[in-house]
Amino acid sequence: MREKKPGFPVHTNRASDLKFDGFLLGLRSDDFYAFKKPSMDSLQIYADNSDEEDLSHQPSTPSADSSPPRLIPSKSAAPKVDDTMLALTAAEARQAQSRPIDPTQHVVAFNPTYDQLWAPTYGPAHPYAKDGIAQGMRSHKLGFVEDASIESFVFDEQYNTFHKYGYAADPSGSNYIGDLDALQKNGSISVYNIPQHEQKKRKIEREKDEDEVDPTEIDNPATDVWLMKNKRSPWAGKKEGVQTELTEEQKKYAEEYAKKKEEKGHQGEKGEHVVDKTTFHGKEERDYQGRSWIAPPKDAKATNDHCYIPKRLVHTWSGHTKGVSAIRFFPKYGHLILSAGMDTKVKIWDVFNSGKCMRTYMGHSKAVRDISFCNDGTKFLTAGYDKNIKYWDTETGQVISTFSTGKIPYVVKLNPDEDKQNILLAGMSDKKIVQWDINTGQITQEYDQHLGAVNTITFVDNNRRFVTSSDDKSLRVWEFGIPVVIKYISEPHMHSMPSISLHPNTNWLAAQSLDNQILIYSTRERFQLNKKKRFAGHIVAGYACQVNFSPDGRFVMSGDGEGKCWFWDWKSCKVFRTLKCHEGVCIGCEWHPLEQSKVATCGWDGLIKNSTAAPAYLFYYSNSPINRYPPRKFLGLLSRADGSRRSDMERDWGIHSYGGGSQVMKFRNGHLKG
Repeated sequence: MREKKPGFPVHTNRASDLKFDGFLLGLRSDDFYAFKKPSMDSLQIYADNSDEEDLSHQPSTPSADSSPPRLIPSKSAAPKVDDTMLALTAAEARQAQSRPIDPTQHVVAFNPTYDQLWAPTYGPAHPYAKDGIAQGMRSHKLGFVEDASIESFVFDEQYNTFHKYGYAADPSGSNYIGDLDALQKNGSISVYNIPQHEQKKRKIEREKDEDEVDPTEIDNPATDVWLMKNKRSPWAGKKEGVQTELTEEQKKYAEEYAKKKEEKGHQGEKGEHVVDKTTFHGKEERDYQGRSWIAPPKDAKATNDHCYIPKRLVHTWSGHTKGVSAIRFFPKYGHLILSAGMDTKVKIWDVFNSGKCMRTYMGHSKAVRDISFCNDGTKFLTAGYDKNIKYWDTETGQVISTFSTGKIPYVVKLNPDEDKQNILLAGMSDKKIVQWDINTGQITQEYDQHLGAVNTITFVDNNRRFVTSSDDKSLRVWEFGIPVVIKYISEPHMHSMPSISLHPNTNWLAAQSLDNQILIYSTRERFQLNKKKRFAGHIVAGYACQVNFSPDGRFVMSGDGEGKCWFWDWKSCKVFRTLKCHEGVCIGCEWHPLEQSKVATCGWDGLIKNSTAAPAYLFYYSNSPINRYPPRKFLGLLSRADGSRRSDMERDWGIHSYGGGSQVMKFRNGHLKG
């Protein structure tokens, strides 16, 4: 073995040759590195030989048969940690420090720098969007912006005071800002708040200046003194001019102008005057028996109380050049139908026979708003936008009376009692319900409680009371003849109700509400809303579409803004059927009083349409022993769906005789059903 020096590693291939009098540093394969613990003598020898040998001398290269040195990798006992999220968080924080701040956000999730807060807004500016203070931002480059409500005069006063004296009142408090020394010196006065001693001083100086003026300059219009003396402010009134005499031409013009103004004022007060005209379009006004053309047919009567929903269009009346605002069937019989047009004309049409226009009534200068028959149909009322109410004779077309208050009548109605057919009620645009006596032409009562134009008048409780609706979104119940409201119905959720109809059993009112629904109110003492009955589905917002009932009360009907006629079942409140009747608004609808399957509608397209259900008839025939041979005997009509008269069916259907034996025949659409 080679000579061993103290403190240096010893290379050996055998572990037995190693003396463990030192300490073990490490292992490399089968090699051992050991250091011998040096003694004091060894240290002395090492110091003496330090000059002879270089301390930096590395150990000699190991021999070929010795294995190369190897290092053991270090290991840590700490658990492994995924630092991906930590790196992402750090990256996001760095990105947040550099990205701009959205000026519209209210919360910042990090501490922005000064440069970020005052950085300009990136991106193109919206051409119509406001920015800065106008947008509502409170932070501004010049400070903190605070809203303050200041009158225009106060702002001008403080603005001018600040520019003149150097101080102004702080709008957010009672203190002052600006030059406080000048504030104390001037006594806190403003430019518009002059102290009394200053006012006296100015007055004395003004009087002194006037005394020093030369009187000759005052009388000379060419001097500045005269201009200052005679200058008048625009609000000081009109200048007094010398009254001169009018020429003949001026006097003539003044008289004509005064006359026109008087006529215009008179027309505005009492309504426009139009010459009343009428035209009869029928063949003859009386038949061979002397009966008038308005006389109802003798065989027109209801044989069945059951009503049917119409299915198809039967007839269309066209004659109005503009929209039709209202229609009314002739009372009790319905053989005639009256229509009010926006072309200022009122027409009456035949329903049973020819289906043509029988007479035209022309007496209004503007559109006709409402019409109403008297109980027997011999007379009717019309209300127009020309501020006139006219009472017509149905047969002759003559105007019996004209009424006007200078306001537009929206609804007219006669008292339904037979002994009070001379009492006229009209809802006006000036929030009043005016009552006239037709015989005398005098106003006998005024009902003035509404806050808007009156739209409807409906009599209830055996005509002892009446209900009115108005643009003020309320219902009011009145005792007839007493101008005191006995019931006031108004809720925050209520809308205006331009149409109201009475149920045939007189216990309920159907009100067309402008929030696209029909509400039901009781006509008993409390006039409560029936929350269980509500009819909806149609669109009537903005239109005064009429609501109505079938004669048996089983169906509710109404027009809508899309030209449809809606039918609801009274008990279930469900939509039964809808018919497309008009191109524009379907404003009015009326159920025929006798023919239970016929309905008439009118719209703003100027048409009046009549619809009916498919015909269904039941006949009873018998082969009588007395009449054994054809023709068999027709005994009678058991029921009919469209209310046609017996003579019409015998003529149209050709009913003569059928097989022998007693039997019930059913006809539909021209075919025998058995």
